[in-house]
Amino acid sequence: MNDVTEQTVRPTAACVGDASLLSAREQSGNIWRLAIAQALAGANSVVAYATGAIVGAELAPASWLATLPLSIFVVGMALCILPFGAVAGRYGRRAAFLLGAGAGILAGVLGTYAILLGGVAGFWLFCGSTFFGGAYAAVVLSFRFAAADAVAPSRKARALSLVMAGGVAAGVVGPQLVTWTMHLWAGHVFAVTFMAQAAVAALSAIILFGVRLPKPVSTLRSGGRSLGVIARQPRFIAAAACGAISYTLMNFLMTAAPLAMHIHGHSTESSNLGLQWHVIAMFGPSFFTGSLIARFGAERVMMVGLLLIGLSAAVGLTGVAVMHFWVTLVLLGLGWNFGFLGASALVLECHSDSEKTRVQSLNDFIVFGLMALGSFASGGLLSTYGWNAVLWVSFAPLLITVFALAVLIFQGNTWGNSQGA
Repeated sequence: MNDVTEQTVRPTAACVGDASLLSAREQSGNIWRLAIAQALAGANSVVAYATGAIVGAELAPASWLATLPLSIFVVGMALCILPFGAVAGRYGRRAAFLLGAGAGILAGVLGTYAILLGGVAGFWLFCGSTFFGGAYAAVVLSFRFAAADAVAPSRKARALSLVMAGGVAAGVVGPQLVTWTMHLWAGHVFAVTFMAQAAVAALSAIILFGVRLPKPVSTLRSGGRSLGVIARQPRFIAAAACGAISYTLMNFLMTAAPLAMHIHGHSTESSNLGLQWHVIAMFGPSFFTGSLIARFGAERVMMVGLLLIGLSAAVGLTGVAVMHFWVTLVLLGLGWNFGFLGASALVLECHSDSEKTRVQSLNDFIVFGLMALGSFASGGLLSTYGWNAVLWVSFAPLLITVFALAVLIFQGNTWGNSQGA
């Protein structure tokens, strides 16, 4: 019945992003449902990052493979971006959302079984679990674009930010989910955690089922410029580069941080609390980031984000006490928020409605493809050279991106004529 409603009530859906296609109540309902789903689904990523390296270290046949499950998580994100984008383009975003939630449920079930199985076989099964967790995370990140689909252009950045603000709750739910459940099954640490994660993914699916977005029509699926033309826009280059580096460095450092804390003798509870405040810092500013973007421009907000990420690495180099890790993670979260949301808002300026699904999927594929490479490098650097090496290496891509973005901001007055969207 719901699918029929989406197809027949609004047969004039020639422009999926047109705010007039949805009533004010539907727009508001979509944003709230997506924000709540973001809060619940965000626990999937928090559970993966809080437990992945620790479980990996317990099950892996070699120490240098300890962070491989987290790298596989990112690979799942990168490889599933385009297929899920194709599903959204053909059948609508809600179909992609529900398919992603199914992947999240499967991730929890496989993770539980992998821990119970143990050994090398359990390790590789756990890697399969994190792959599906990454697929789920890829879909969750598209919530931000869905929120912007059916609001007026002037409200897109704020709608995007409000949905991302749902991650604040994820910053509380995820770490506490780990802390409350990690020891519930004697002899199988984190087994119940992944069972709970599967249940939360199922609850998120129920909420997403009520999202009302017009389905794309064939003219929209085939219209617009080629991706090559769009990808050569200065705005798209800036957005993709900043989004990729912000997310890559955030993941690069966050992947290594829990295991680094473990290596330096800090408790899992301390690590979980650090991740909790990290995630809150990632999403908390979203309540006003949209307003900052509207006032100062996406490019300047992106620059602040990159500088905060650099500051987080600098703080990490000053020591290995619990507080050093916590401050590093909080600054890292703040930097990610400004860098990634600024980049996401800039992507919205690079395409027409007929191009958006393909362009947004391409952007996220670039972001998570580079992020996957960084994730693989993080584990090897940490196990071989230590935490400080991970921090030092992060400065090289950061400085290059800051310089490139500064040049683009300086030339910003000429961008308007090249936007083309």
